[in-house]
Amino acid sequence: MTQHLDPSRAPGTPSEPPTGRRRSRLRRVLPLLVAVWLVLEIWLVVQVASVIGWLLVLLLLVLGAVLGGRLIKRAGLKAFRAASASLEQGTMPPSGAAETGTSLTVLAGLLLILPGFLSDLLGLTMLFPPTRAIWRAVGRRVARKALRAAPAGDPLADALRLQEQLRIHRPDGKVIQGEVVDPDHK
Repeated sequence: MTQHLDPSRAPGTPSEPPTGRRRSRLRRVLPLLVAVWLVLEIWLVVQVASVIGWLLVLLLLVLGAVLGGRLIKRAGLKAFRAASASLEQGTMPPSGAAETGTSLTVLAGLLLILPGFLSDLLGLTMLFPPTRAIWRAVGRRVARKALRAAPAGDPLADALRLQEQLRIHRPDGKVIQGEVVDPDHK
């Protein structure tokens, strides 16, 4: 059996994937981050249970799940009412969840539904106004970075670009019917 040696590559160095593209750092590290998060959640639940008891911990976890479900339901109803009201008025519905303020509420509800105290704490920070503004700024920054890095034809990136264009061209969501009159043209 013969082996092809590449003189430009030092022995023992890993070769590139067959597609020629390297995986992004986030895609390589994300499984490790999820595993660390799960270990921290379990450790924290055990520590809290040793202090206050397992029954109270179970009650707190169930209460968090119920609260998260109610938050998601309330946010969905709020978005539905906003869309219905704008359609009744004959205007365009809001271009996204940012206009109705439901995106962070839904994410907070999902984090509250997940069992664990770290996810509950993170979800609660998305509900209070001072930290909510910080989360909005982080979300905008992440979205801009994702748009720059996304390849052409990515459906999520295309949807985000369209939403940004709608926000730029129609910042308050109001449409004023009228006629443009040019005073120089006779």
